[in-house]
Amino acid sequence: MSFVQRTHWCGEIRRGHVGEEVTLNGWVHRIRDLGGLFFVDLRDRTGLVQLMLAPEVKGQMDLRSETVLSVTGIVEPRASANVNAKLPTGEVEVKATGLTVLNDCGVLPFPVSDEDQMLRVNEELRVKHRYLDLRRPSMYKRLALRAAAVGKLRRYLDERGFVEVETPIFTKSTPEGARDYLVPYRLEPGHFYALPQSPQQYKQLLMVAGVERYYQIAKCFRDEAQRADRQPEFTQLDLEMSFVTQEDVLSLVEGMTLSVVNELIEEFSLEKDPVAPFTRLSYDESMRLYGNDKPDLRFGLPLFDVTEAVAGSGFGVFRSAVEAGGKVRGVRYPGGGSLSRKEVGEVEEFCKGFGAKGMAWVSVGTEAVEGAVDLGDGRFLRGSAAKALSPDEAKAILAAAAAEPGDLVCLVADSWAVTCDVLSRLRLHVGDRCGLRDRRKLHFAFVLDFPLVDWNEEEQRWDPTHHPFTSPKFEDLVYLDTDPGRIRADCYDVVCNGVEWASGSIRIHRPDVQARMFQLIGVGEEEQRSRFGHILDAFSFGAPPHGGIAPGIDRMIMFLTDDENIREVIAFPKLGGGFDPMMEAPSDIDARQWDEMGLMVRPAPVKA
Repeated sequence: MSFVQRTHWCGEIRRGHVGEEVTLNGWVHRIRDLGGLFFVDLRDRTGLVQLMLAPEVKGQMDLRSETVLSVTGIVEPRASANVNAKLPTGEVEVKATGLTVLNDCGVLPFPVSDEDQMLRVNEELRVKHRYLDLRRPSMYKRLALRAAAVGKLRRYLDERGFVEVETPIFTKSTPEGARDYLVPYRLEPGHFYALPQSPQQYKQLLMVAGVERYYQIAKCFRDEAQRADRQPEFTQLDLEMSFVTQEDVLSLVEGMTLSVVNELIEEFSLEKDPVAPFTRLSYDESMRLYGNDKPDLRFGLPLFDVTEAVAGSGFGVFRSAVEAGGKVRGVRYPGGGSLSRKEVGEVEEFCKGFGAKGMAWVSVGTEAVEGAVDLGDGRFLRGSAAKALSPDEAKAILAAAAAEPGDLVCLVADSWAVTCDVLSRLRLHVGDRCGLRDRRKLHFAFVLDFPLVDWNEEEQRWDPTHHPFTSPKFEDLVYLDTDPGRIRADCYDVVCNGVEWASGSIRIHRPDVQARMFQLIGVGEEEQRSRFGHILDAFSFGAPPHGGIAPGIDRMIMFLTDDENIREVIAFPKLGGGFDPMMEAPSDIDARQWDEMGLMVRPAPVKA
């Protein structure tokens, strides 16, 4: 079909175009019939503009939402009473003189033009018809924001001497924690490629090759349980540098983030405050103060520890926990003293839901209410633990919590791990209840000095905290054979608002140290050669000291758009279990393909 091509974009028509003849191409967003005059909002990727269609122009055409049009007309000013201040094009309209329907639209599965109604549309239906879902201006803005982010990241690194290098998608299976996605090798049945969980080994080999400064916008694949911030395939900015220290990598990433994110906030008029320089925390500090290694630092309320103060307490729960080698820790709930007993009980049930045996609580006030304990300094204590605590113990708890009159102090007595998990979750819950997690803020932080390895009790072995190519800190290397749990890794995470955004490290570059690391995590010499011989060989040919990091592109856009689900910022996402309802993938293959690959489906075992 021939048609008149656009002279202008819909979203660019302004008062300065009044009197001009323009041709617009786009989709019908909304139609209004006002007594024989038809008004149509025409949409393309740049925005909306109002068309006025006289009856003779519209004729007998049955225009529906999402019909594709080519329209020619004259730009006219709107009357002052009809100006739409919400639209950049709201001061003008186009009086159509010619109209061509380029393609009709059938019955829509959902109302593309109504953002409020779209919030209630089933997600599977949206993903099944993703090509329609992406027509919405809000969805297109996400794609445009993502494209701009990638462009700015590329420019930032190009200007600093980095070289973009593509690494293979078909590679060798060397599991890095999650399951690999495997691809059968047709020419040799029983052999498989793996899709990369990350380009980790390739980028280290590029450092051996002398590239020195590498980056890639890398597709990665992990066969793992899906969450709101996880997809089976995702995109990261992968980068690596030679002859660098940890500080070099941190400085580069911080500078890049501040530059790119702040530019995006301004360019797209995002409702975000400018990003400030990064906070730095050690892993130990993060666990002690926030109970996890990805703290949300938009608000305070650090955890506190009163184990020593209550070691001999008359409150049996505290005393028993301490005698068993556990901890007594807590978090302050600002204004929580006004909660009813039922509401406090709900907070306790919240803690129990994550493994706590219970939650002790006290609140402090300045009035002698019924049942309150007088602390003798003008303050009165009430709560489940109030009467069993000595005045000194109570004062120590209030001081550690920095509690003020009207606050609730929540306490958990259990193992270190349980107190960390429960109280970190409770802190975020309190932050939500008190409105402290400001959506305008993006608080980035480095978490440093992770343990090199964690003890796997079930398997009775050491597992790498990050991955087996992470370098031990030089000064801790002496403990590699004698006390591995004491070793700190030369690694670092970037977190933002309680979410891990990037992970990186200085890498092992000596073959002898790499072999010892493999041995520590239970990879024997024979397995080392079969799985990692290529990298051990490469390290023997003059590998430079090197390190890098890999920020997530998808999560970066989530931070900027306030989306809680990663699927909203990916053009064609998968649903739970990795299913794509639009393409109906994964799907069956025919018998010929099974035969070509030398594979067959093994019947499921029959249950007794």
